[in-house]
Amino acid sequence: MLLARRPEPLAALAAELGGEAEPCDVGDRVQVEDVARRVGERHAAVHLLVNNAGVRGRGSFFEVPPELVEEVVRTNYLGSAWCTRAFLPLLERGAPADVVNVVSVAGLVAHGASGPYSASKHAQLAFSRAVAPELDARRIRVHAVCPGPVETPGFPQRTLLRRRLARRAVLRPEDVAEAILAAVERGRREVVVPRYLRLAGVAQALAPAAVGRLATRARGRP
Repeated sequence: MLLARRPEPLAALAAELGGEAEPCDVGDRVQVEDVARRVGERHAAVHLLVNNAGVRGRGSFFEVPPELVEEVVRTNYLGSAWCTRAFLPLLERGAPADVVNVVSVAGLVAHGASGPYSASKHAQLAFSRAVAPELDARRIRVHAVCPGPVETPGFPQRTLLRRRLARRAVLRPEDVAEAILAAVERGRREVVVPRYLRLAGVAQALAPAAVGRLATRARGRP
């Protein structure tokens, strides 16, 4: 069952995969609740929910349009919350079940140019950590997968791909898919891809100002 905002590419992908499609803006709570109801009418249970919706929102909080800040928060953070809440009854019927929140290394490290995007991903990671113990009691495991930069149409990595050394850090969508499968199969609560980027989160926790300055220089201004 695939959810996305654009009906045409969604239907095409569903046909390619032999799945079902439901157009939905996951940042809209009412739409999500309606979709969950329709899915429940056709399927008795859900065993796996992957919250992967995301929109770009890098830049200064004081320079980007306020409407973009709101859209980023609705999609990147609240999208995970609304989907998990709406599909919870179906997940309980499918228990043992799993919820995967595709976060980002931006949920571990923030810097000047990361702006609303990083803030929304920090919130998404906090949401995963907050609900995991509660859902454990309902036999639903929560996994947070935090990939580094991934080259996709919605998130082109032009700046990094132009740099010889940084180019090696850019992931393929297939790398993230494999990390999601591994997290579910091995029961891992949090996964960072590649693993060495976890050190960036530890470093910022210990020396936030220094790491923030270094990350801003490495990424450059948008």
